[in-house]
Order: sequence, then C-alpha cells, then structure tokens
Amino acid sequence: MWEPYKKGYKAWLQLERSLSDHSVEAYGRDIELLTRYLQLETTSPRPADITAEILRQFIQWIAAMGLSARSQSRIISGVKSFFRYCVLEQIVEKDPTTLLETPKQKRSLPDTLSFEEIESMITSIDLSKPEGTRNKAILETLYSCGLRVSELIGLRISQLYLDLDYIRVRGKGDKERLVPIGKEAARYIKIYREQVRSHLRPVKGMEDILFLNKRGSALSRVMIFYIIKGQAAAAGIKKSVSPHTFRHSFATHLVEGGADLRAVQEMLGHASITTTEIYTHLDRDFLRKTLEQFHPGFKK
Repeated sequence: MWEPYKKGYKAWLQLERSLSDHSVEAYGRDIELLTRYLQLETTSPRPADITAEILRQFIQWIAAMGLSARSQSRIISGVKSFFRYCVLEQIVEKDPTTLLETPKQKRSLPDTLSFEEIESMITSIDLSKPEGTRNKAILETLYSCGLRVSELIGLRISQLYLDLDYIRVRGKGDKERLVPIGKEAARYIKIYREQVRSHLRPVKGMEDILFLNKRGSALSRVMIFYIIKGQAAAAGIKKSVSPHTFRHSFATHLVEGGADLRAVQEMLGHASITTTEIYTHLDRDFLRKTLEQFHPGFKK
C-alpha cells in the first residue's frame, strides 16, 4: 500500500532536494521502519490516516528498541521530512508531525587538537616514503580547509586553483563552495602531484581524483581514518583523533582567533548557522584566559 508513496518520496529527495544517494537511503530506512511498525501494530493505514498519537506510539516503540536519543531524533527527522513531502503533494491535508517532539540529547563534541598537536602529527610523517608526501598533503589540506572526509577523498585536480590559493569543494547535496587553501597545503599538493602522483597510473574513472592509493584508486574513508590514527600515535597524542577532529579543530581555532561565525559557516559549507555553532566550542581554559585578560572583575 505504501510503495507508491515511498517511490514518490525517494524521487522528491533526489530531484527536488538534490540529496546524495547515501542520504536518500537513510531517509528511506526511516520510512521502512515506520511502515514496519504500522504493519505490526495496526492495519497499516495510509499516510492520510496517520495521526500524531500513532506517531507518538511509534516513538515509544523505537525507544523501547534501545536506540539512542541521537538515533531516535534522526528517525523522527526522516518521518517529518516524509510528511512534509506528503503535504506538498497533497497526499495529506495536515502534517501530523507538527507537534511531534524529539528526545533531548547532549551535543557531544569531538576532541580538539591544539595547533602544536596538529603540527607534531604533520612533522612526524616519514617523507622518505611516497605515501608520506601524499599523507602530508592530506593532513595539511584537512586542517587548512576544514574539509569533511568525503570532500577530501572526492577532491579533484580540476577543482584546484592553487595559483589563486583556492579549491572548489563539492559538499553535501552536491553543493559547491570555494574554500581558501593555505600555502603549506598548496605547496605539498604540488610536491605530491609532481613527485608521487605523476608516477601512478589511475584506474579508469579516477584520472581526475587528486589523492590516490598505490593501485591508482581513490582513497577510502577508512584509509584516511587509519592514516590519521597512525600519525596521532606517532606523535604521542592520546586523544581520540579522526578526520573530523581536524575539521572541528579548524573551526575552533578560527573562532578562538576572532573569525566571524558567518565566515566559518561559509567555509564549512553549513546550510544553517546553528550547525556551525556546534563547532565553536571553546574550552574552559581559553574562556578563563579571555576573561582574565579583558574582564575587570577577573583582574583583581
């Protein structure tokens, strides 16, 4: 009964909202979960028959499954998106999710690396190995530009404007943005291209991808994770470090240095300023030092 609605919703996500395949699949799983619940608990009513009370019972059901508040919120977000589509397509007259509440969750922030810790990771790279030059270019680019790992592994040679100190990044929803790139990152990208990548034979379809493995294929997300974990260990850093740590550190260091939040939002490629605020976590030591420096009450 729900298959036509699911197909229409999928097409809407792809064509109207221009979401990635990964995001479309995630939203699709949310609706699959809702329809599974409806089949178990009711006679599987049509979308027009769904009430706020049915959805509240659905939320209780997914909570009883032991899902985290974060996972529950993600599923509810998917259900809300589906009913927005239904309203637009006049499948339903009223949106039953309007008053639906999501479970409160703590915003967990990743560890932030200091500039010195990032420098120690970069300087600990063994440049005598071909992959060392590539890895140095990768870490310099991650920190210099605040890229998502998906944006890094998908970065293309045709998106580099190193003579202008910019790169063109394709982010979420295939949205493109221009991001400034630091001189060290640009320098090591050039070195990598001239001394390492020029000796690789890219596999078909990978000719324009910047960072390749030794077989000529694009690097995977997991490989970037292993590279960063390895360099953190080599630098003696005990924090939990991932590619996202570099992105979070990039934003935090900008805000600590006085950067405008809107500028940080633009560089990170966030659609909402609210998302950017998550990355502007300032540690207590920094706040205390700021107060001691500028607040008269802390100078006594």
